[in-house]
Amino acid sequence: MSGWAVPAWLNLEMLAVLLSLAYLLLAMKENSLCWYCAFFGTAIYIWIFGGVKLYMESLLNVYYLVMAVYGWYQWRRGGAAHHGLEISRWSFERHLYAFLGVLLLSLISGWLLQQHTDAELPYLDSFTTWGAVLTTYMVARKVLENWLYWIVIDSLSIYLYLNRGLYFTAGLFALYVVLVVIGFITWRKHYLAQHRAYPTADPV
Repeated sequence: MSGWAVPAWLNLEMLAVLLSLAYLLLAMKENSLCWYCAFFGTAIYIWIFGGVKLYMESLLNVYYLVMAVYGWYQWRRGGAAHHGLEISRWSFERHLYAFLGVLLLSLISGWLLQQHTDAELPYLDSFTTWGAVLTTYMVARKVLENWLYWIVIDSLSIYLYLNRGLYFTAGLFALYVVLVVIGFITWRKHYLAQHRAYPTADPV
């Protein structure tokens, strides 16, 4: 084994992977404990991504820390009666504006990173980052279609992490692609059940 050294971030990466997996599994069950896992897992990833020059991913995890607190509050105290949010949906127009916003921000930040930093894959890094910013907000607000967005973002992220040698994280995101499909099916069942009970409660 001489001549081969374990990267300093390897064990931390495994811990972050476990916390991230726990976050997703708990989110699928609409369990607010998921936000505790999100908080600590993303705190670790801030350091990891900075170390492999994925600066947008590192910055994204700073945002995740804030959203972990916001999401926990919304799931526990949000909604009209402050008893927690119900699952909702967005209109086609709102999805279109959201996608165009992500695309524009990705082009701008990708160009800035390419011109002024040594960032790797700046445009892909930017797109997955801004996409995740939007989609994490959708999770915090319990928007059903967040799971469909994650399918695209997680699939692109697999290549991004393989390129930077983050194999455990790439494996996690491959598993995510499967789990988010299950998450969508689970949330959709809950959404249809609540919509039957409260047919006028669905915001546009």
